[in-house]
Amino acid sequence: IFSLITLGYKKPLEREDLFEINDSDSSYVVYPIFEKQWRKEVLRNQERQKVKASFCKEACTRKPSLLYALWNTFKSALIQVALFRVFADILFFTSPLIMKQMIIFCEHSSDFGWIGYGYAVALFVVVFLQTLILQQYQRFNTLTSAKIKTAVIGLIYKKSLLLSNVSRKKFSTGQIINLMSADAQQLMDFTANLNLLWSGPFQILMAIYLLWQELGSAVLAGVAVLVFVIPINALAATRVKNDIKLILYIWKIEILKLYAWEPFYQNKIIEIRDEELEFQKSARYLTVFSRLALTCIPFLVSLVTFRVYFLLDEENILTATKVFTSMSLFNILRIPLFELPQVISTVVQTRISLDRLEDFLNDEELLPQNIETNYIGDHAIGFTNASFSWDKTGIPVLKDLNIKIPEGALVAVVGPVGSGKSSVLSAILGEMEKLTGVVQRKGSVAYVSQQAWIQNCVLQENILFGSVMQKQFYERVLEACALLPDLEQLPNGDQTEIGERGVNISGGQKHRVSLARAVYSGADIYLLDDPLSAVDVHVGKQLFEKVIGSLGLLKDKTRILVTNNLTLLPQMDLIVVMESGRVAHMGTYQELISKTKSLTNLLEVFSEQEKGKDTMKNKLGYNMPTHFESPLIVKFSIILKYLQSFNWLWVWLVLVTYLGQNLTSIGQNLWLSAWAREAKHMNEFTEWKQIRSYKLNIYGLLGLIQGLFVCSGAYVVTKGSLTASRTMYAQLLNNVLHLPLQFFETTPIGQIVSRFTKDMFVIDTRFHYYFRMWMNCTLDVVGTVLVIAGALPLFILGIIPLVFFYFSIQRYYMASSRQIRRLAGASRSPIISHLSETLSGVSTIRAFGHEHRFIQQNKEVVNENLVCFYNNVISNRWLSVRLEFLGNIMVFFAALLAVLAGNSIDSAIVGLSISYALNITHSLNFWVKQACEIESNAVSIERVCEYENMDKEAPWIMSRRPPLQWPNKGIVEFINYQARYRDDLGLALQDITFKTREEEKIGIVGRTGAGKSTLSNCLFRIVERSGGKIIIDGIDISTIGLHDLRGKLNIIPQDPVLFSGTLQMNLDPLNNCSDSELWEVLELCHLKEFVQSLPEKLLHKISEGGENLSVGQRQLVCLARALLRKTKILILDEATASIDFKTDSLVQTTIRKEFSDCTILTIAHRLHSIIDADRVLVLDSGRIMEFEAPQNLIDQKGLFFEMATEAGITPDSRTKK
Repeated sequence: IFSLITLGYKKPLEREDLFEINDSDSSYVVYPIFEKQWRKEVLRNQERQKVKASFCKEACTRKPSLLYALWNTFKSALIQVALFRVFADILFFTSPLIMKQMIIFCEHSSDFGWIGYGYAVALFVVVFLQTLILQQYQRFNTLTSAKIKTAVIGLIYKKSLLLSNVSRKKFSTGQIINLMSADAQQLMDFTANLNLLWSGPFQILMAIYLLWQELGSAVLAGVAVLVFVIPINALAATRVKNDIKLILYIWKIEILKLYAWEPFYQNKIIEIRDEELEFQKSARYLTVFSRLALTCIPFLVSLVTFRVYFLLDEENILTATKVFTSMSLFNILRIPLFELPQVISTVVQTRISLDRLEDFLNDEELLPQNIETNYIGDHAIGFTNASFSWDKTGIPVLKDLNIKIPEGALVAVVGPVGSGKSSVLSAILGEMEKLTGVVQRKGSVAYVSQQAWIQNCVLQENILFGSVMQKQFYERVLEACALLPDLEQLPNGDQTEIGERGVNISGGQKHRVSLARAVYSGADIYLLDDPLSAVDVHVGKQLFEKVIGSLGLLKDKTRILVTNNLTLLPQMDLIVVMESGRVAHMGTYQELISKTKSLTNLLEVFSEQEKGKDTMKNKLGYNMPTHFESPLIVKFSIILKYLQSFNWLWVWLVLVTYLGQNLTSIGQNLWLSAWAREAKHMNEFTEWKQIRSYKLNIYGLLGLIQGLFVCSGAYVVTKGSLTASRTMYAQLLNNVLHLPLQFFETTPIGQIVSRFTKDMFVIDTRFHYYFRMWMNCTLDVVGTVLVIAGALPLFILGIIPLVFFYFSIQRYYMASSRQIRRLAGASRSPIISHLSETLSGVSTIRAFGHEHRFIQQNKEVVNENLVCFYNNVISNRWLSVRLEFLGNIMVFFAALLAVLAGNSIDSAIVGLSISYALNITHSLNFWVKQACEIESNAVSIERVCEYENMDKEAPWIMSRRPPLQWPNKGIVEFINYQARYRDDLGLALQDITFKTREEEKIGIVGRTGAGKSTLSNCLFRIVERSGGKIIIDGIDISTIGLHDLRGKLNIIPQDPVLFSGTLQMNLDPLNNCSDSELWEVLELCHLKEFVQSLPEKLLHKISEGGENLSVGQRQLVCLARALLRKTKILILDEATASIDFKTDSLVQTTIRKEFSDCTILTIAHRLHSIIDADRVLVLDSGRIMEFEAPQNLIDQKGLFFEMATEAGITPDSRTKK
């Protein structure tokens, strides 16, 4: 380890510099052993239940015990740790006994000889041995607890891959992440403190036994005080927990900005935050009591014990031996008394965590037997009288399915919104609960989900998805999936790092990468959930021809395509028409056309349409920014920032109260020392009796004053830290909400959420605690050195070189520790990121059958964290051994000076100096620990403050405000307008000049990357101008505040964003509308019938991201939201992308009717939706190419004519067909 510390002092450490852990301690070994024990426990439990069931008729259920499985796996390591603790505790009590012998030796110095030196050496040997054994205990203990956490994380991860849909409803992504981060950590903390459960009582009993030897039965009075105070203190400790979870709307920031809702949600978050701080306030006032009890218990116990000692026998006298041996034992008592309530609190929390973990681990899993995968027959997929539900007791979502799909067939599944199209694919994958019937599936499966799932890794890895690279085939896949032009634009081609949730590629690209992954896998069956809905018309055409269709790469495979694009139906081998969860019609295109009227009607209305969208937002110009953890170098300015938020008045009061409590503590010990010295020189016992009560009363008074200082100090710290928490949170929230949208698109959401959760948690609970302890420790160490130097002036000569060594070791260590902590911190987040990524793509992972590979990846990221953690632990032990050795030398030095002084020094002074010297080892070690904690935790303050200096968007409100009725005409004018996404990128829009008329309907079209969405972003000033201006009804929008602008515009965005909460809150978050108005818009959006069928109607709970509604229903809710917010200008950004043609037609009619008096700018996806626009704006490479009425553009046979021909709209194309 010395080589690692030296290396870290010379240069910043990297991952490869760290020591690897033993194979037996790695996650690759630990997890499989534990999983085996857990499986045994599950089987044992099943046996127990069977036996119980045979005896008692009522069902007596008991869950398999996680604790029992952990004990069976790690018992030998836990026993080894306990043995180290026993030896350490025994040595702990040896030093006061040697000190007692030294005081006796000094009182009878006529016996002087080598025996005094023997005691000094014995004291040094005992404290040194104690150091070595305690450090071994700490090392084994920490490693064992980390292995337990590793094992539990592995089990949680595997379980999350197997959960059924019912279980997924019970456990949201956030809850599962919480199990892995908080509950697994809780188990680790419990294991680390496990030995204190018996060690604490053992130390208390040992101390009481040794005190009995000194003070006899008087010690029982002290025990009575302990018995009274410990439970109250434990109660306070168990109450200091917080369960209020802060709701974060950062995920939905785009919608907040577009609708100018930031102030409303800011106030809402601050309200929740205030509730949280109120809870914290009451919890912290309980800690005031806890602090008081901790500081005053040794004093109270000693006061009561000495008082009773005098009352028991008039002739009892306090000698130096009795005083300092007792005080030393009382001080030892303080540690278990401080730790026991915390351990009790940990036990309570661990019980809750274990319950949560057992509930999760024992919850329902998907049943593989739902589907016959080993079927050998002539069809690839078969349903026989099959009904499915999302949970066993729920209403069937799919009813009486009878479908046989031949091998190599191309099948379309069509139907209106919510008819069960996507559910059919889920049923084939085994993701649903089978209620009745038989499902058969032959061969391997590849799946493309409706909302593309992209991994946070290199683009090539996303496509290969664990398969071996076959260069030729890979190139063919890229070409067929139309990805080659994109790779040319990406900075590093297919080696470009794709950000979290694919933030740096467009929606269409995500779908094409997802399709390429499926194609490359070479599966037998392809389940494609509407992959063409998010791409341009010409791209969609290419994907169908080159990948899905009869001449595509998958021509020999079985393909099931869910689609709303009815123009593809003639090319299908089989068409399944779904209605309300049943197969309404099934057959070939010709059979259905002749049989069914509804399909014919649909085809008549929509046969010429095809949708397309692939807005790139010009994101292609840059790579994902890499976010490194800040190096842990604490600047004084950061501490100063915290103290400013803390309030300087509270800072000075904290200093005064802490100085006061340390001075009174020293005063108490000096008073006892003086008292013992006087008692020794008194000639008459009556003289001793006269001053006894007076001396004891002064001792009690000093204790009372100390208690008051402790209480005041804890109260002041609570007030100041709450002020700091409130101020820093409000500043952080305000800064984040004022950041431009581009920041959120290029920054992992996890990082921003981490500022509000992990970093604010450090500021709320940890930082002030470490700062307070460090200050207390500093005063303690200074006081100790002054007391010893006052008693033994020569001690100063020894302390100077020791202090020099001490700070040298500390400085040497801090450099390496900082780097190791940074690496450990950076290795934690991949564990959570990998889990959340897995949970969002779990159906894709299961469909491809890649569970084992992802479990292996989980072991890798966990093992990386374990390596960094272990290096951190052993570097801490390296420091502790050296610091405690220096402390041990100080003890030896004080003892040696006492022996050398011989007759010239009083035994009371010897007792005082040695008892203080014994404390200094612990204090010095603790001081360095707190300094390290302050340094690493101050980084959280730095991170929270970093948003202050970032570029913000324009002010929300400016001095110039538009009239209340603005805009009253809805005339939008662009004059020589230019815009770019970043200064180092080219122009996204160039010389845009056009003007709309009053209440005009404008269609905006263009191929991929033409700048369609950029245009709408510029209207909302999401992207600021690089030149030119936009004028709305005579006002230049750059001269007014963002909220005055955005509040007067209306948009139905591309992605249907819903918040978790009620349907009513999603429709009308500001609570401006009546229920009747809400029902009215729901009717206009064709959602009224659906909402009325829900048990809670408008109060229906929308789950995370709107997962319990279909994508089409989510888009209709967003339309309803826009209808409630009537403004003069409406932007439709691909607003009906996931809706079937029939609903789309109805929605378009609603928009035309309800917004007839508005200016509407429609970014086109299906060209039929803008064919009846007044004028169409055609963009290409950020420039206006054409701007005319649609019919004129078709006549001109320009760019629009080409696009319309591809979509099958013009008379020419009809003739061709």
